[in-house]
Amino acid sequence: MATRAQRTDALSKERIVEAAIEILDTQGEKGLTFRALAARLATGAGAIYWHVANKDELLAAATDGVVTRVMADVARDEDPREGIRVLALGVFDAIDVHPWVGTQLSREPWGAALLQIFEGLGGRLQELGVARAAQFDSASALLNYVLGAAAQNAANASLVLPGATDRSAFLGGIAARWKELDSERHPFLRQVAAELPEHDDRAQFLAGIDLILAGIDTARRAHG
Repeated sequence: MATRAQRTDALSKERIVEAAIEILDTQGEKGLTFRALAARLATGAGAIYWHVANKDELLAAATDGVVTRVMADVARDEDPREGIRVLALGVFDAIDVHPWVGTQLSREPWGAALLQIFEGLGGRLQELGVARAAQFDSASALLNYVLGAAAQNAANASLVLPGATDRSAFLGGIAARWKELDSERHPFLRQVAAELPEHDDRAQFLAGIDLILAGIDTARRAHG
């Protein structure tokens, strides 16, 4: 009969985390139970507990796994400004594919996954020559924008208007409502309504990153 050590040797934490990510992507956080995980891995819950103490630890490990992949795509020798853009867009895309990651990052701001992102942004701001006194505020502004915009984008993807069969139809329905708003109270929304249905979410996100970086650069030159 196999010993406990022999049984757990065949089951790595990496395999457990990958299976957890698959469940989270398809069934959400409520679907991630140790029973469901054991069934997917064709093992017993006890073997999983050997590697992971509880669901919170599993969620943290899954989030860290996704973010680590994002960080691996950011070249260390890349231009720091472009590095920030690549990192930010990587997080944006990751949360779009794995919406639960955004929730977990907000839930545990002290977790390893969020620290990876914060360090990545802050380190590149240092390379850009941002003053020491402005680095924390600058990195925080970027981090908050990245997480907030990515989470909102992921939330928008789950919304459906009656009769809308795709993104363009969905946004077209919103645009139609904007065009009917009172012209004195909502002149801006009426003006941009035509741009809403076909705008590119990723391009708009990067435009926001560039605006923040431009502001950081202006402040750096003013105080340099």
